Amino acid sequence: MFYKNLETDRLLLKNIDTGDREFIYSQFSDEEVNKYLFDAEPLNDINGAGEIIEFYLAPEPRLQHRWIIINKKNGLKMGTCGFHCWSTKDSNVEIGYDLKKEFWGNGYMYEALQAIIQFAKSSMNIKEIKACIYTENYQSIRLAEKFGFVATGSKNEHFRGEEYLHTIYSLDLGQDE
Repeated sequence: MFYKNLETDRLLLKNIDTGDREFIYSQFSDEEVNKYLFDAEPLNDINGAGEIIEFYLAPEPRLQHRWIIINKKNGLKMGTCGFHCWSTKDSNVEIGYDLKKEFWGNGYMYEALQAIIQFAKSSMNIKEIKACIYTENYQSIRLAEKFGFVATGSKNEHFRGEEYLHTIYSLDLGQDE
């Protein structure tokens, strides 16, 4: 398997699997988690969680992957992180991440993203990681900037009949040719 579980000092980043249905439903039906996600409605039944998992379990090689962020000390599932829109030709990928509100402000997502950014660089041959962040999602913007992501453009996301301005952030991994 190309995508592997990853570990940090405090976290296990476990590959998403069918046993995560309840957590995925809990995560993506939560209004706080979904506040700045303008690509799908919050889940309103468990079947939606199954569809999300199936998307991330497509046969390899695949252009997307998701890890479940688990606290190693107590086994609690706290959020998810991963990649989508991997362009092997252009050596770039988009990053996405979400965390339950009760875990915000503890450095967990920073720690998780360190691990997956390193995985992208060492195992995926990625030269650039992009993040599309809603302009009012200040916590996510600060997190991206801590890693050195810089604003490189913007686009409007259309959702529920409205437009939401997003900034495109890019992280140059500076790999040698």
